[in-house]
Amino acid sequence: MALVNKKKEALGKGIRALLSDMDEETEVLKISVKDEDSIINTVPRIPLDQIEVNPFQPRTDFNEEALLELSNSIKVHGVIQPITVRKISDKKYQLIAGERRLRASKLAGKQDIPAYVRTTNDQELVEIALIENIQREDLNAIEVALTYQRLIDEINLTHENLAERLGKERSTVTNYLRLLKLPPEVQTSLRDKSISMGHARSIISIPEVDKQLFVLKEVLNNELSVRKTEELVRSLNQKKIDKKEFTKDTQLPVAYKNVEQRLMDRLETKVKIKKSKEDKGEIVIPFYSANDLSRLLELIEGE
Repeated sequence: MALVNKKKEALGKGIRALLSDMDEETEVLKISVKDEDSIINTVPRIPLDQIEVNPFQPRTDFNEEALLELSNSIKVHGVIQPITVRKISDKKYQLIAGERRLRASKLAGKQDIPAYVRTTNDQELVEIALIENIQREDLNAIEVALTYQRLIDEINLTHENLAERLGKERSTVTNYLRLLKLPPEVQTSLRDKSISMGHARSIISIPEVDKQLFVLKEVLNNELSVRKTEELVRSLNQKKIDKKEFTKDTQLPVAYKNVEQRLMDRLETKVKIKKSKEDKGEIVIPFYSANDLSRLLELIEGE
């Protein structure tokens, strides 16, 4: 069997610690999968039908157009970077990293694929899959945040431990995780890349959800830059708000509270109903800019 020297590219600080045995100059045995005793820590070509996907794979969305492009490349050049698998039984392997390459190879009509075979337990499998996933450049900020959260929950890591493993500042990890506290509408826009991480970080500095949603609409409707968004957020946070607005009125009847909630749902902003004992009162609807006032008028007038 021929010996081939293959030099791995330098990886990040965190993943190097995890995949240390893959980050050195090693002599890779080009062998057949029939040589079962010597297959571990080698790069044989493994039949695609012997590889099952990783049940812990954090990635669920695969861009079909990009997958087709990769498939066409594989038809011409083959798979340049081997996938990583673990051996789970006789002629049966489980994918650790490289599902796009595996899928694209199947699309390209390939029968086998070069794969680095290593030994690992279930916890290491989860960690490798998650960390390999966040090394990709096409992840949006929410996908990164969700992956960070899974590492914390499933591997029992602290923010500091996770930052060390990834070779990042702790503040970076914390900033990503804070994104998961944003309203679903903001998270969706961030996932779709309609807004950037800079926009999201400005929005999350606002404590009130209704104001967060207002800023999101302003960004989307007026294509605000991050700097303009920061200015808008600053102006909202600096506004003096009447403390009475936030005083809980325990005497407001349930029927009035229901009306208050219906108005908030309809107008997508904070609404306060104030009622006297004589069944008189007022409805307070704040607005945060001329555009927001116009929006409220259109909703009220039904246009």
